[in-house]
Amino acid sequence: MYIFKKTSELQQYVKTLTSKPGFVPTMGALHQGHISLIHQSKQENDLTVCSVFINPTQFNDPKDFDKYPITLAADIEKLLNAGTDILFLPSVEEMYPDGIQAQTNYPLGFIDTVLEGKFRPGHFQGVCTIVHKLLDAVTPANLYMGEKDFQQCMVIKKLLSILDSKIALHTCATLRESNGLAMSSRNERLLAEDRLRAGAIFENLMMIKSIMKVQSFQSLQEKALHALIDKQIAPEYLLLCEADTLVELPDFDFEKKMALLIAAKIGNVRLIDNLRLN
Repeated sequence: MYIFKKTSELQQYVKTLTSKPGFVPTMGALHQGHISLIHQSKQENDLTVCSVFINPTQFNDPKDFDKYPITLAADIEKLLNAGTDILFLPSVEEMYPDGIQAQTNYPLGFIDTVLEGKFRPGHFQGVCTIVHKLLDAVTPANLYMGEKDFQQCMVIKKLLSILDSKIALHTCATLRESNGLAMSSRNERLLAEDRLRAGAIFENLMMIKSIMKVQSFQSLQEKALHALIDKQIAPEYLLLCEADTLVELPDFDFEKKMALLIAAKIGNVRLIDNLRLN
């Protein structure tokens, strides 16, 4: 595995390739969900690039940035074992030579105003800023992201449209721990007992799905929220949306593709999850 820390050196190497690579952008603290993206890229591309970069501009809470887990030695070992061809490991100064305040404002529209866009203002602008920079550095044919970050995948699809890019976005299924908790780098910050309790998030999404044909969403939403609070999990939102647009639905509409989206805190760790309903 080649490791590049400079964009210019990575670009110089990529130009020598006979085909464009597959690309998996990450913020490190890698888990099996990330590795599944590497595996899919390796199946579909001659060469796979992974980046590890904790992007400061997508953290609207500076404390969250400071506490983000850093496990670089373990990450490198996992990427080696997965057969990753290139690791891009830039510094903040490399990605933001003019400072982190130098950002582009992307016309994301409605999708930037709801759910994570509402609760984390500026977050998706920071995501788009760094993904744009990384795509320019790697110049991939295919981009791989996990569906755990449901809204983020839609934002990146919008970004590719704004850029008139021919890069193909592949969203891959969420991998889960044995109790149903969606694999996430943030799980590393959970205490062992909190990690067990966090399984209630997916458990309640599944509860809603299992009886959605016999009860209203409002009644099931209230039931789920109370169940989470009883487990000392603090929900920020639990919403029913059109899966293709994220327009909020007041009740189940089986003529439309639907998804549940949730954000909740356990202690000071904020987790998100989602579930397609049909």
